[in-house]
Amino acid sequence: MLTKNQIKHYSSLLSKKYRLQEKKFIVEGIKLVEEALISEYSCEIIIAVKEFAEEDQNLLKRLDKRKITTEIVKSTDFEKLSDTKNPQGIIGVFHFKQQCSSDFKHEKLIVALENISDPGNLGTILRNCDWFGIKNVLLSPDCAEIYNPKVIRASAGSVFHLDIYEEKDLYNVLVELKKNGFVILCADLNGENLYSFSRSSKTILVLANEANGPTEKLLQSCDSKITIPRIGKAESLNVASASAVILSEITKAINKN
Repeated sequence: MLTKNQIKHYSSLLSKKYRLQEKKFIVEGIKLVEEALISEYSCEIIIAVKEFAEEDQNLLKRLDKRKITTEIVKSTDFEKLSDTKNPQGIIGVFHFKQQCSSDFKHEKLIVALENISDPGNLGTILRNCDWFGIKNVLLSPDCAEIYNPKVIRASAGSVFHLDIYEEKDLYNVLVELKKNGFVILCADLNGENLYSFSRSSKTILVLANEANGPTEKLLQSCDSKITIPRIGKAESLNVASASAVILSEITKAINKN
């Protein structure tokens, strides 16, 4: 049985401050917990309410075989650990994955994100990247935190399938990648028509904050700008929606080559 102090400790992980301090985060819901368990992330503990444990005893048996610590708690305690309105009755506490280094030599397409501050947008973009086979995503420091529960939910588990690099200086990283033959392609309202654009063989697609657009510093690093041509009267597209359209077109070109 978990003590009050343990409940307090794990519930503190709902706050970014303590996630960064402890280098641990909460995953909530059966689908997301199962995705995390088969990923490279290390699980510290699974916590469930009695009702869930009785309904899904097979999962608990699998956890026991893997020697993963499991605790059953009262609903009142579980509510302190939950970030959702209608909790499913199970959470997992996982450790941050150590960020590995990569030179991306064999990659044809990388996605970079500048100031995608909305957790829902970030999570959806990560889900789109996963769908279209993108393996590596670079984030500027002002992006939402990937371990934010809203990001994890919006990604539908895709956050566990990708290599995500939180870069302290994204612009310098882009400059270095250009030296290795990558072309920096920025999505912008004033860019070239996506459907007539001729893509390079090694591309970094950069998506920026939808309200402010790409910063001047980012534009200085870019080789080309592209846009989705507007037909109707909408002022702009949501950045997550735009990412799906652009990735669909770019990956189609890659698969043809």
